[in-house]
Amino acid sequence: MLNELLTTIDRNMTSLAPPKVDKLLKTAGLNRYGVVVATDGLSLKIEGLAGHAALGDTVSVATESGRDVRAKVVAMDGEIITGFAYGSLTGAAVGNVASLDRISGEAFPCEDWIGRIIDPFGLPLDDGPLRQGSVAMPLEHAAPNAAKRKMLGSRMSTGLSVLDTLLPICRGQRVGLFAGSGVGKSTLLGDIARGVECDVAVVAMIGERGREVRSFIEETLGPEGMKKTIVIASTADESPLAKKRGAHLAMATAEYFRNQNKQVLFLFDSLTRFAESHREIALSAGEAPSLHAFPPSTFRTIASLVERSGPGEDGQGDITSVFSVLVAGSDHNEPVADMIRGILDGHIVLERKIAERGRFPAIDVSRSVSRSLPGAASEEENLLLREARAILRAYEDSETIVRAGLYAHGADPQIDRALEIWPKLDGFISEQPQGGVQASFQRLTNIVHGAAKKSSASLGASAIS
Repeated sequence: MLNELLTTIDRNMTSLAPPKVDKLLKTAGLNRYGVVVATDGLSLKIEGLAGHAALGDTVSVATESGRDVRAKVVAMDGEIITGFAYGSLTGAAVGNVASLDRISGEAFPCEDWIGRIIDPFGLPLDDGPLRQGSVAMPLEHAAPNAAKRKMLGSRMSTGLSVLDTLLPICRGQRVGLFAGSGVGKSTLLGDIARGVECDVAVVAMIGERGREVRSFIEETLGPEGMKKTIVIASTADESPLAKKRGAHLAMATAEYFRNQNKQVLFLFDSLTRFAESHREIALSAGEAPSLHAFPPSTFRTIASLVERSGPGEDGQGDITSVFSVLVAGSDHNEPVADMIRGILDGHIVLERKIAERGRFPAIDVSRSVSRSLPGAASEEENLLLREARAILRAYEDSETIVRAGLYAHGADPQIDRALEIWPKLDGFISEQPQGGVQASFQRLTNIVHGAAKKSSASLGASAIS
């Protein structure tokens, strides 16, 4: 009798009126069907699945037009569950039938994914089929055991002098790239992807414009960069749920290769759009807004994602990560930027004024920090780095009075030295030379100490005369 009734429901479900559906559900005790009782254009309220659906499950809603709408269960309140749509809810209406239609919460990465462009559901965005691996990687899970994780590894060569010296990146380090729009963020991410030594690079493009995705792949990364790179893309027009799924898919892919004892470079653009997607979903689920309308769960959600990267346990590789953070109006104290700084191992600040005068990467060294120091450098190297930073700070502090013509040469030896060295140091920051970390340190030594010797000689000659 039950099987016959189930067959009848499966065949006629889309044409049944809500009261009839409810009667059949109660009579047969079935667990899979419910009815849409309300919608706000972003989410659905569904009755009839309480006690059977769980958070994270997916429901499929059959609309009158014949188009199925999929939504993820994000909240439950008594008999009503809330489903946030993966795409447009156009066509969905009160009275539509909803059925449990679980989308796998796992990914199956493999070596064949390298060089490919993939959507949030693990489907190819480029030409050709995409082979799935044999190891299931959960999209959402806890970070590795904190007591068993390795420490940060050795300093990495990046192909950028400033990141090889003043702002070093070590294996397993998690760095934030804080930037406004149009200051060279994507270009710097591409330089890092091409220059950092790694086995695999995973790039998550979350909330980017469609044109920017292709431009980043073809122009910024280029064919050579793509040879070791997997791109997971969820563009700006996709739903917040798809963007969050894309972020988790990218992290699960990086974790797969880390578990294979590989060194993984993970570039995430951007954590701000990930946070905004979470905000939209959480507010629709009924969570109360707080600072700048970001709900209290935002910090935990970001931390849960970020903590999954970093050093692996013994016998595993590392995920070295660069997370970009968009700072609206160059406000580095806005909520997302402020909460992210505390969970990263350093931050790189891109300054609009530097970009406007044409120096790229537009890194403001004085406001940037690598928490791998001083451990990532020798005592001699740390002394050199402190001296270089002091020169940059002295120049910045005196720049206003110098430009205003209020400073007389010879009034302050420290300022005189900063004015002499700064142009060379500024050029050093934009260098992309060959030779690795030690070669970069040697050039920095020549700039700082070479100028120091010259200044000392000049001072001695002046004293004699």
